[in-house]
Amino acid sequence: MHPIIFFSKMDFSQSNLFGYIEDLQELTIIERPVRRSLKTPEEIERLTVDEELSDIERAVYLLSSGQDIQGTSVVANLPVLMRQNPAETLRRVLPKIREVLHVAGVEMQLTAAVSFLTVLQEELVSIHTYSHSFLHIILQHLEHRDAGVSNAWLETLLAVIEALPKETVRHEILNPLVSKAQLSQSLQSRLVSCKIMGKLANKFEPHIIKREILPLVKSLCQDVEYEVRTCICRQLEHIAQGIGTELTKTVVLPELVELARDESSSVRLAAFETLVNLLDMFDADDRSQTVLPLVKSFCEKTFKSDESILISLSFHLGKLCNGLYGIFTPEQHLRFLEFYKKLSTLGLQQENGLHNDNQLQLQTLEQEKKYISVRKNCAYNFPAMIVFVDPKNFHLELYSIFFCLCHDPEVPVRYTMAISFYEVAKLLNSGVYTIHKELVTLLQDESLEVLDALVGHLPEILELMANGGENSGSESKLLSIPDLIPALTTAEQRAATSLKWRTHEKLLQKYACLPHIISSDQIYYRFLHRMLTIILTNNVLPVQKAAARTLCVYLRYNRKQEQRHEVIQKLIEQLGQGKSYWNRLRFLDTCEIIMELFSKSFFCKYFFLPVLELTHDPVANVRMKLCYLLPKVKSTLKIPTDKHLLQQLELCIRKLSCQEKDKDVLTIVKRTVLELDRMEISVDAEQLEKEKQQNEGRSTNTNDKMFEKKRRDSKTSSVLTKSITLSVPGSSSGTSAGKEDKKSKLVRSQSFNTQALHPKYSNIDKCPKKSSATGYTSSVSGMGKSCMLSFSDDSFRSHSTGNSGNTAFLSSSSRNLFNSTDQKSNGNKESQSRKMSIKNRKSNP
Repeated sequence: MHPIIFFSKMDFSQSNLFGYIEDLQELTIIERPVRRSLKTPEEIERLTVDEELSDIERAVYLLSSGQDIQGTSVVANLPVLMRQNPAETLRRVLPKIREVLHVAGVEMQLTAAVSFLTVLQEELVSIHTYSHSFLHIILQHLEHRDAGVSNAWLETLLAVIEALPKETVRHEILNPLVSKAQLSQSLQSRLVSCKIMGKLANKFEPHIIKREILPLVKSLCQDVEYEVRTCICRQLEHIAQGIGTELTKTVVLPELVELARDESSSVRLAAFETLVNLLDMFDADDRSQTVLPLVKSFCEKTFKSDESILISLSFHLGKLCNGLYGIFTPEQHLRFLEFYKKLSTLGLQQENGLHNDNQLQLQTLEQEKKYISVRKNCAYNFPAMIVFVDPKNFHLELYSIFFCLCHDPEVPVRYTMAISFYEVAKLLNSGVYTIHKELVTLLQDESLEVLDALVGHLPEILELMANGGENSGSESKLLSIPDLIPALTTAEQRAATSLKWRTHEKLLQKYACLPHIISSDQIYYRFLHRMLTIILTNNVLPVQKAAARTLCVYLRYNRKQEQRHEVIQKLIEQLGQGKSYWNRLRFLDTCEIIMELFSKSFFCKYFFLPVLELTHDPVANVRMKLCYLLPKVKSTLKIPTDKHLLQQLELCIRKLSCQEKDKDVLTIVKRTVLELDRMEISVDAEQLEKEKQQNEGRSTNTNDKMFEKKRRDSKTSSVLTKSITLSVPGSSSGTSAGKEDKKSKLVRSQSFNTQALHPKYSNIDKCPKKSSATGYTSSVSGMGKSCMLSFSDDSFRSHSTGNSGNTAFLSSSSRNLFNSTDQKSNGNKESQSRKMSIKNRKSNP
């Protein structure tokens, strides 16, 4: 056999080429067993089933004559069959499953246990039918020779017990349990009985438990097998909760005391953990006279000779110390505190000498893993130990241990300290400033797991430190922690350079709390521009969005107009007008956040028009995203303040409707137009009232002037009429004057009708047909009832505000009409006088 050799430069000469071919042949030999594992045609034929069979018939056929893998598939599909045809499944399929399970393998047994539990949880049959059809099958396989199968069926049974009625449980489970728990039964049967008793304790009343279950419990506590004693000891907690305080004190506690002195360490450990969990049920006398001596001896023996249960002891130590706090003497209090300190530094002391024996090295590695778990549990219990010593004594009693755990060489220990850091900070309250160095240390930790654990409650931690520092007389805004800002920036940069983008995203989200912690100048120079850089350069979308939101929060709390304007300008130029379409998409995301965090007027002032400019974007995805955003954009407008912006929005919609060529974008445009038509623009009532009052004042002045002009004109016309009547007798001139008056009135009314609308809307009905096909109504200027209001009720007032020349235009046009009418009437009078003078001359030569 030739080994495969990799050269820096492969030689393809004839001699070496044959060596490579031999190596490839050896590789094909390795693959041959894999090919032989494929199904032969005969095996495929045996696995083939008639396609015309129904699901029930196919299931029965496969269970009867199929292979094990096919039968397992049918058992796994049992819940589906129950949903489709429960009656036939119970009548034909379930009996076959019961028959097959007697000789089935481990895989089918485990699958059946899961399927039976699914049928129960999804309530595919009534509980009465379930107990009649499924319960007996479960009970038959509880004592399977395979421990995994037995546990799977037991878990199913324990779930069934909760759902079954009491009478069914009594007759089908409790009564047979008496015989199953006897010493003459198998070990597996007695272990199953122990677990069932713990479940039954919460099912029946205390007097039934006392009469029928407690005698069995006492018997199992004295069992010859330590596995049985351990199992029943762990069930004593559930039994005690079922029988109450009195029976626990008289029945359960004596059994626990005896089990705590058992020769087996696993039994003693189970007794210790059960005692700790039941501390609340014991009174002060029981704790001081019974529990405390047991715990003391247990701790001493464990630390000296039995290191195998140190992990459990270190895990429960915090709960134990606080549970017995009221009965400790000062000496006992100090002893347990010292015991905790020893466990917190266990394994950190260097042992003298070197171990050359491999077996000793393996033992040392196993021991080191155990010590790491102990220190991790001490880190988990650290908040409980602060309560135990009182937060006022933290610096004197526990700070050294806190320092060691935060600087522990193992990541799991530091990770646990990072998780519990917030709890420690809450407990210290005004003394939280004493742990600021450890906060900086964990922020700069080399493991991103530690950083991720700390960041979860970073805003709360920083707020506590800021408030605690002020209460203790230090400077505000965390100026007493000079290393905090470098630590925060370093943490973000390390997260950015890693592959764990979720940690980076989480960190950026939490950094939004900084305006409440440090000054706006520090944020502007150290964090704000960094957020903009992340938006422009990072390739992970959730990270970019998190940076955009945090940047908007920073901008929201920045009160310096110069800095604000600079950031806004950069957002518009580098994102909204950026060369990359990706940046323009992020600009729209940022604008959506701005609409959420800022006022409507702020968005309209700085970002409304830059957003609308993207209607001309060459990339269809940008235009599509803009269309999705337009309803939110319109919701920022107020009438009549933002009428000009509304006109720009209408213009953009028209352009998109008329000029868009991309089918997908055009579909979104049509949907958006329909949504915009249904929207109502908010009205600025105060501004509207002001404009109304101003317009009423202007209209009053105009009406007064027009009335005065009419009065003067009427006087002039009456004088002329009298002179004409005196000079020319007859009524022909009066008739012509009346016609002229009617004509002038008609012209004046037509002038008002044609000049009422603003010149911008003179061609409003000339929108292309394509626009009307999209549902965009031109006659109402595009969108909503509020626009109708501006045209119908305030067609003069609103436009006179937007364009002050409209009122002057109306008055001047009416004045021109009156002047033209007067000129015509005067011309008629002059011609009449000339004719009269000529006649007089002819008559008097």
